[in-house]
Amino acid sequence: MRRQDFLDTVSHRAPQKMTVDFGGCPLSTADGAVIAKMKDFLGFYGNDEDERLPFAATASIDERILREYDIDTRGVGYILAPKKSLYRKIDDTAYVDEWGVTRKFTGLYWDIVDSPLKDAGLKDVENYPFPDPDSIDVKALDAIKRQAKYLYENTDYVICASHPVYGIFELGCWMFGFDDFLYRMAAEPEVVHCFFERVLAYQKQVSDLYYGAIGGYIHYTSSGDDFATQSSTFFSKTMFDEMILPYFKERVRFTKEKTAAKFLHHSCGNVFSLIPSLIEAGVDILNPIQPCSGDMAPCRLKETYGANIAFHGGLDTQSVLPRGNKESIGEAVRNLMDTFRESGGYIFAAAHNIQGDVSAENIHYFLQAAKNYK
Repeated sequence: MRRQDFLDTVSHRAPQKMTVDFGGCPLSTADGAVIAKMKDFLGFYGNDEDERLPFAATASIDERILREYDIDTRGVGYILAPKKSLYRKIDDTAYVDEWGVTRKFTGLYWDIVDSPLKDAGLKDVENYPFPDPDSIDVKALDAIKRQAKYLYENTDYVICASHPVYGIFELGCWMFGFDDFLYRMAAEPEVVHCFFERVLAYQKQVSDLYYGAIGGYIHYTSSGDDFATQSSTFFSKTMFDEMILPYFKERVRFTKEKTAAKFLHHSCGNVFSLIPSLIEAGVDILNPIQPCSGDMAPCRLKETYGANIAFHGGLDTQSVLPRGNKESIGEAVRNLMDTFRESGGYIFAAAHNIQGDVSAENIHYFLQAAKNYK
């Protein structure tokens, strides 16, 4: 029934049970310290070791936790890093990633400290050495395929494939520097278009390999690219439609050529004004519904766009989860699920990956309330 409920949900039909995601989508997981606290809280010891990822989330959540709260989703895959790239380790606290971006560990995240295309000209962008998708580790891809195939054939879980590539806008911000890239979008669009064309070609090559391997064993897949701040978008809708939408739309189209899986896109912030463009691009599910940001109130989203796109996330991770209690968290869960109860179109999850300032008790209240929801 889990998969039928998911299909009903994304088809905008009321499911028998609302799909609950915790760790299936890569944007609905938790910091490694949080998972460790949850295991202690529940008395689970040994078994799954919390694997750290570059952005401080965990690669997977202990299966015993997922079963404890009857979580409907399971995640497979990750961003693929070709062997032939600019990657090199500097020391235990710093490295250059496959795109040539220098990152340094600052206590929680691997923050960017140097952008290789800062002040680059058009020729520099044309000639910059991208990672070689032909050097992706075939054994790693086979392992992802085996996991997806096993879950698909031996369980009733809804399977989400993490995105295999980064988004074009976020890559631009990392490689040029945030301020420099926004300036280029306005003043030197030819440089940005050149960069986006090259990134799209890379995305399609990697996606061809990735979804060619696992596309038949998944129910939805993700992409991530933040287009907004808490209060507004980084650019006008006109600029988005001109500069980003054509490339993003082609990536979605190409992905759907390779798999029947639904396409989820993640963008933090107030993307209310961009949702029509995301629908045009072919996005089936929007994550995360950041409820404290601008116009992203769940009831308004459902009323305005609920017939044309499904939503994923929405439980506030900025205030409710870190500072709430059993009563306030339970109320927030019920209110959110009640909002989307009729006519489907909603997958319940936290508004983003849960950070280390959230107690195990509060995560228990959040997941238990979702499990008990009728």
